[in-house]
Amino acid sequence: MKVLQDFSVFIETARQASITQAANTLAITPAAVSATIKRLEAQFGCALFIRSTRSIRLTPEGQLMLEKCQQAVTAIESGVESVKRDPNQITGHLRLAMPSDLGRNIIIPLLDEFMEVHPELILSIELCDNVVDLYTRPLDASLRYGTPPDSTMVALPISPDNDRIACASPDYLAKYGTPTHPSELVNHNCINFITLVKYHTKWRFTKQGEMCEVIATGNRFANDGDAVRRWMISGKGIGYKSRIDSIPDIENGSLVPLFEDWQGDAIPLNLVVTDKRQLTPALYLLRDFLRERLSR
Repeated sequence: MKVLQDFSVFIETARQASITQAANTLAITPAAVSATIKRLEAQFGCALFIRSTRSIRLTPEGQLMLEKCQQAVTAIESGVESVKRDPNQITGHLRLAMPSDLGRNIIIPLLDEFMEVHPELILSIELCDNVVDLYTRPLDASLRYGTPPDSTMVALPISPDNDRIACASPDYLAKYGTPTHPSELVNHNCINFITLVKYHTKWRFTKQGEMCEVIATGNRFANDGDAVRRWMISGKGIGYKSRIDSIPDIENGSLVPLFEDWQGDAIPLNLVVTDKRQLTPALYLLRDFLRERLSR
């Protein structure tokens, strides 16, 4: 970088107060040092040094430019070091959106682990079960279930094989019985998820080419996935949720999976950005981290 080289010559000449000594330190010729100083003086439009037969010293303008050049060189060198830094060491502000249940109960603890490895990272999250507009919100990426409706978006797979699963609490099943076929859901209280534009009451299941679609009815609806989960755990009905969201509650006995020989709707989990140019090292590392953790 020519400007950086010229500034370095100027700084060293000022430090040595000698063109010859500066040339020796920089391993260049005195003529090259003199040419650099003259070039800078022409660019700045002022004399940088007062020259005598024995020494040189800075002019007032030269002293001012020395301070500015030192600041510029420090900033450029710092920037170069940042670019050359170990790609596994990330800094900056990462802003993410994610569904409420997934975020509160699954992702936030994982993000805490991620930030222990990358302590210089700053994190902001938005929990929302409606699709967040990445074009208008100040966000870097969004964790989303399903394929993005906008084909221009970039989706990095996190859990491509994720699907929905019907579950209920042991208390609910003890009180109302355990359905053995999806069609029996019509005889049960189903807890449904809603968004701004849709009631998600169609529960679909497939098994060896056979499909069973049920219109789930019940006395509870929520636009928050965590609210649906809490009702399920407290025995208020059967829910139809993401397998990723449900696994911890199944493992600790709070929920019981139903129709295990059937598969629910596919809802792959992706890390979504609006443009490939937004895929920073931090997002790639986060993608890899979440894929590894959620595949366990």
